[in-house]
Amino acid sequence: MEEKVIVSASLVVYKNSPEMLQAVIESLFATPLNIKLCVIDNSPTDCLRSLFISHGNIEYYYNNGQNIGFGKAHNLALSKLPKSTYHLILNPDIYFLPTVIPELIEYLEEHQDIGLIQPKIYYPNRELQYLCKRYPSFLLLFARRFFPKLLQKLFQQHMDWYEMRDTGYNQIIDVPYLSGCFMLFHKAYLEEINYFDENFFMYLEDADISLRMAQKYRSVFYPHVSIYHHWAKGSYKSLRLTLISIQSAFYFFNKHGWKFF
Repeated sequence: MEEKVIVSASLVVYKNSPEMLQAVIESLFATPLNIKLCVIDNSPTDCLRSLFISHGNIEYYYNNGQNIGFGKAHNLALSKLPKSTYHLILNPDIYFLPTVIPELIEYLEEHQDIGLIQPKIYYPNRELQYLCKRYPSFLLLFARRFFPKLLQKLFQQHMDWYEMRDTGYNQIIDVPYLSGCFMLFHKAYLEEINYFDENFFMYLEDADISLRMAQKYRSVFYPHVSIYHHWAKGSYKSLRLTLISIQSAFYFFNKHGWKFF
């Protein structure tokens, strides 16, 4: 009889670096747990297939050149995975030590009121990423994306508050908005809130799912383990992704409530 699978994971890829993908795969399966991973490939071609198909615990699904978006692809992966106690959302640009997932699960086991947990997140150079966030305002999102650095300084205090820098990032805290690069869910609670909202093609789907989870269960930052995240900030380099981020912002505020300042 197979060992009970308690952790499932999903990874959505789109023309990613094979080296980065290899790092996240190695990190995941170095973890001393029985983990099943489903990879959804939104790329124009299936040239990444060879990275995944030889691994017995990976199910690879190519979308025939269609990019269906981040949340919808993770939902598709969830529909293909076996039953599990916990589910991990992974980005293709992260890596971590084998102790990270077990320690997070241990904390979840001891705190059944938590639906979502995230570790501390660093750049590869060990610079901290301030990815815990409070509820955003329209002006703040606009300023972060479009204002020049000099003008952004006028909003620095507001931006620091939004990124929860006042907490010090050194204590376990409840967070309204966690990053989608690494989200460990209690699977039953994730099912209860109906997974990702597929109306978000990309961007702010992590804010939406964090907020919905926090309405019923706790959404928690756990700083005692950490991961590394390259964080490309793709919308800053592409007009198409910028337009998608604007569309997502309007949908987010229409759904959850507008806050202008």
